[in-house]
Amino acid sequence: MSKHYPGFLPVTREEMDEEGIEQFDFIIVTGDAYVDHPSFGTAIISRVVESLGFSVGIIAQPNWKTTEDFRRFGAPKYAFLVNSGNIDSMVAHYTVAKNRRSEDFYSPGKKSGLRPDRALIVYCNKIREAFRNVSVIVGGLEASLRRFAHYDYWQNAVRKSVLEDCGANLLIYGMGEHPITQIVTRMGQGESVQALTDIPGTCYIARNIPAGALVCPSYEEVRKDKVAYANATRIQYNEQDPYVGKILAQGHSQRYLIQNPPSLPLEQEELDQVYALPFTRAYHPIYEKEGGVPAILEVENSIIQNRGCFGGCNFCAITFHQGRKVTARSKESILKEAKQITQSPNFKGYINDVGGPTANFRVSSCQKKSMCREKRCLVPAPCKNLNVTHSEYAQILRELRELPGVKKVFIRSGIRFDYLMLDQKGKFFEELVKYYISGQLKVAPEHCSDRVLQYMGKPPFRSYEAFYNKFYALNKKLGLKQFLVPYLMSSHPGCTLKDAIALALYLKKINYHPEQVQDFYPTPGTVSTCMFYTGLNPFTMETVYVPRTAKEKAYQRALLQYTKPQNRVLVREALLKAGRPDLIRVLR
Repeated sequence: MSKHYPGFLPVTREEMDEEGIEQFDFIIVTGDAYVDHPSFGTAIISRVVESLGFSVGIIAQPNWKTTEDFRRFGAPKYAFLVNSGNIDSMVAHYTVAKNRRSEDFYSPGKKSGLRPDRALIVYCNKIREAFRNVSVIVGGLEASLRRFAHYDYWQNAVRKSVLEDCGANLLIYGMGEHPITQIVTRMGQGESVQALTDIPGTCYIARNIPAGALVCPSYEEVRKDKVAYANATRIQYNEQDPYVGKILAQGHSQRYLIQNPPSLPLEQEELDQVYALPFTRAYHPIYEKEGGVPAILEVENSIIQNRGCFGGCNFCAITFHQGRKVTARSKESILKEAKQITQSPNFKGYINDVGGPTANFRVSSCQKKSMCREKRCLVPAPCKNLNVTHSEYAQILRELRELPGVKKVFIRSGIRFDYLMLDQKGKFFEELVKYYISGQLKVAPEHCSDRVLQYMGKPPFRSYEAFYNKFYALNKKLGLKQFLVPYLMSSHPGCTLKDAIALALYLKKINYHPEQVQDFYPTPGTVSTCMFYTGLNPFTMETVYVPRTAKEKAYQRALLQYTKPQNRVLVREALLKAGRPDLIRVLR
C-alpha cells in the first residue's frame, strides 16, 4: 500500500493511481533526487508546467541499466522532459584531476553513482528504447552548455552538440520558463514537437539553414581546427543577446544544429509569479530513510533575489546560460518568501543568503535593453554608463532583519567587490560588514597578476586591494574582527609559474594560508575553456599560454599552499624551474 505525500508531484505509480491520473501530460526525468525547492531546475519547470493546467510526473535518478524505471508511468501524452540535474553530470562525477568523486550532494545520503556519466544521452536512449516514437525535450545546465559542438575535458576531444548525440526533438537552453510555457501550451493545442522551430531559447536539428541565420564553423571544422573553434566561440557569445541575437546554425554532417535567439528574461512580475508557485521547499519524503538530500541544506533557508550577471568572468558559464541581463524579484515577493521560511520547523532564526549569481547585482547594468557586443560592463574598466546602486537591495535586507523570528540575515552568494567599491553614495558596504557577515566574507579576487586577471575577465588587482583595505578599516571602525576568505584559482589559461610565485608572495605578505585552492576546471561552454583547448583568446585571437601538464598544475597549486609540509618539495622544484632559488627560504 502506497503512502500519499501531499504537496509533492507523483514519483511512483501508486501516487499516480491515487491521484486518479491515467496518463501524465508530461514526465520529467532528472539526474538529481527530487527536491521541490526553487533552487532546483526540476522543481521550477515542473511547477510552471503544472500551473498551466498539465499533469506532471517525476522520475528522479532512474536506474539506467534497464528500461523499467522509464516505463514506470507509461508514455506521457505529450513529451518527456529530460535534464541531468542542477550541474553537468561529468562535473558531478569527476574532480578537475579526473578522479571519481566519492559523494554526490544531489543524491540521497550523498551516495555517488545514482546517475550515469553523460546523463542526457543515456536517459534519452533509454526513453527511445522504451517508447520508440515519444517526443523528448532536453533542458537544464548540461543541455544548455553543450548545445553547440564543444570541447569535452574528460574525453579531451571536441564532441558534437548534445542534441545530436542524445536524439531528442528539442533542446531548451538558458532559463527555461518562457520556452517551456510556449512548448507545453502549443503542444496542448495540438501542435507536434516537430513544428516548434520558432521558439526563442530553443535549439533543434534541421536539414536546411533558416533564412537570415548566421552560420558558425561546423562540428567537423572545430574538431580539426582550433582557430575555427575559437571563431565559433566568439560568434556564439556575440549572439547571446535576447534583443538583437541572430539565429545561429552549426553544421553536423549533413544536418544543422539551429539555435534560436535567447529567450527574453522574465520581467519582475513573471519572476515573482514563479517564486510564488506552491513549492514544498523540501526533498521528497521517500529519501528520509537514506538521510535526505544534502544539497538542500545550504538553500533551504536562503532566498534567490536576482538572475543574470553582467560581471562577465571568462571561466563562468552564467553569460552563456542565464545571460548578462540582470532581473530581480520585487521586495514584496522576497519578504513573502522570507515569512514562509520563518514558519518552517527547521528555521533557527537565520536566513543564510539573499542573493543569486552575484548577490549585489539587483539592477540592470545600464539603460540599454541589449548588451554591448565584445564589451564588458566592469572590465578592463567600469563603463561610464554603468548603473551603480545598492539602495533597494539594502532596504530589502533591512526589512528582512526586522521580520519576527529572524535573528540574522547573511549574504553568502558572491559579492562583486569592484562594483561595491564604485558605490560612493550609499552606506551598503558599512551595513554589509556590520550586519550580513558570519565572521568571514568569501570573495573572488582569483589572482593578483593583472595579466592573468585580464584573461579571466576580472578587474585589475588594485580594485581588490582597495576593497581589502576598506573592509578591514570598517571592521576596525565598528569594533569587529571579521575576515576575508579569498577564492583563488591556479592554472588558469595565461597563468605562468612566474604569476603563481607572485601570488604566493602576496599571500605571504597578507599572512593568508588558503586551505583550498581551485585548479581551473575546463567545463563546457566557457570562454576560458575555449582558451584552454585552443590556446587562443576567441575575442582577440591572440595566443594564450596554457599550463597543461599535471606537473605544472601541481607546481602552481603547491605555490599557493606553500606552508603545507607536503608541498615543500614541489615548491622548491617550482622555484628552481622558474629561476628563483632566492625565494626557497622565503616561501617555506
